[in-house]
Amino acid sequence: MKCPNKLTVAAAAMLAVAPLTATADGHLYVGGSIGSASLSEDFDGFDIDADSTAFRLVAGWQFNDYFSLEGGYHNFGTFEQSFDAGGDRVDVNLEADGFLLGATGAIPLGGKFALYGRGGFFFWDGDAQINDVSQARPEDTNLYIGAGIKFAISDRLSLLGDWTRYELDDTRSNVASLGLTFSF
Repeated sequence: MKCPNKLTVAAAAMLAVAPLTATADGHLYVGGSIGSASLSEDFDGFDIDADSTAFRLVAGWQFNDYFSLEGGYHNFGTFEQSFDAGGDRVDVNLEADGFLLGATGAIPLGGKFALYGRGGFFFWDGDAQINDVSQARPEDTNLYIGAGIKFAISDRLSLLGDWTRYELDDTRSNVASLGLTFSF
């Protein structure tokens, strides 16, 4: 990735806020999720409207019941679509993955449930192919934002369901996913 300056600035800003929210009951967590990513984009004259299987891995520090910072990796999978162009089959494949750095704010609903919102920076790169020939290899840093619900299965294990919108230059991909987090 060619975004060390943006990554450094984002990390420094989040770390500057961290002491303001720190409490004695903070803890480390790790998690993962899998879901469906959707993409609707005009690519080189081809109208791509496809879904793929996406996954996310995260690690973070939860300062209290309301605030955490996390970093991780997100992979959109491969958006694939075939077209008939004058009797010839044309296969278009779009892929993107990258690293995320963000914050999560939660509203405990009492008991075992909480609503949360998340957002931050997504440092990504991609590959666009037509008939297995690479057409573009974009990379950039964009924002992501999402919301979800969390259910505490136990003191350490939680089930998450969320929706996240990732900005990829002028393209947007929505991801609906289910996941688990484990707290230490």
